[in-house]
Amino acid sequence: MMPAEGSISTLVAGLWLLNIVLDTGGQLAFKAAAGDEAAGDGLARWKHMASRPWLWLGVASYVIEFLVWIAFLSLIPLSEGVLLGSINIVAIMVAGRFLFGEKLTRLRVTGILLVTLGVAIVGLGT
Repeated sequence: MMPAEGSISTLVAGLWLLNIVLDTGGQLAFKAAAGDEAAGDGLARWKHMASRPWLWLGVASYVIEFLVWIAFLSLIPLSEGVLLGSINIVAIMVAGRFLFGEKLTRLRVTGILLVTLGVAIVGLGT
C-alpha cells in the first residue's frame, strides 16, 4: 500500500528516526570517549580511548548509521533527505545539554528552533 501523496511512508519514517538515534548515539559515545579526564595526553590519550567501550560504540553506531542512511536515501530525494537529516544537529545539542551539561545559549536555542522549523517544512512538503 503506497502512502498518500505528500506523506512519508512508514519505512522512510522508521529509517529517519533510526538514523537520528544512531547519529546522536554515536556523537554522544564519541564525546564520552573524548571527555574522559583520566585519558591523559597525546598517544596515551588515544590508547586509553581505544581501550574503552565508548569509542567502539560510537564507531559501531556510525557504521550502522551509514547503512541506514543509504537505505533512507534510496527511498527519498537527496535534497529532502539531507534537509530532514539536519534534525540530528538538534538531537545532539539537546542530548549534550542533558548528558554533558553543555550550554544552550539563546542564539543556539534560536538555531535549534530554526532547524526544527525547516525540517518540519520539508517534512510537510514530502
